[in-house]
Amino acid sequence: MDVVRLVKKAKKGNKEVLLQLIMYEKDIFYRLAYSYMGNAHDAMDAMEEMIVTLYEKIDQLKKEESFYSWSKTILVNGCKRQLHKRSKLVLLEDWSITDEKEKADVTSGDPYHKSEQQMDMQALLLHVNEQQREAIQLKYFHDLDYQTIAEITQVSIGTVKSRIYNGLQTLKNHYRGDVDEQ
Repeated sequence: MDVVRLVKKAKKGNKEVLLQLIMYEKDIFYRLAYSYMGNAHDAMDAMEEMIVTLYEKIDQLKKEESFYSWSKTILVNGCKRQLHKRSKLVLLEDWSITDEKEKADVTSGDPYHKSEQQMDMQALLLHVNEQQREAIQLKYFHDLDYQTIAEITQVSIGTVKSRIYNGLQTLKNHYRGDVDEQ
């Protein structure tokens, strides 16, 4: 898929092409939104907000090749805005399935729900600070590069690398501490 060519068409007003670009990465967008919002309903709301923003501001995108990192930044900022409006931050320890539909999705094999191993990893991530957790999740759960993470979190690449390194060191020390205690 030639992203640059499609983005140029979208900037000229072709909304179908913009929708095609969004749909191409819809699973990635959903997982990213879900990791911030903690439930399917709020993740979908955040994605809807992102789509509206993309429609309204596609002409402001300077580099066509940056479409996906730009759209992920818009999505993350929308998630953070929604969380701020609720005046509560969704912590990993608060993630639970409460909705009956979501419970049904787990039994039907919905790929977006966490496995036991992922839940263990989330519990482990509670031992690092919020910025480190966010950087580690974006890097290792969403496979984003340092530049994209820096754009999303609005910090320098060096800060992103530092947060990931320090967070991993904390996790390593914590894990080793658990092993030594046994």
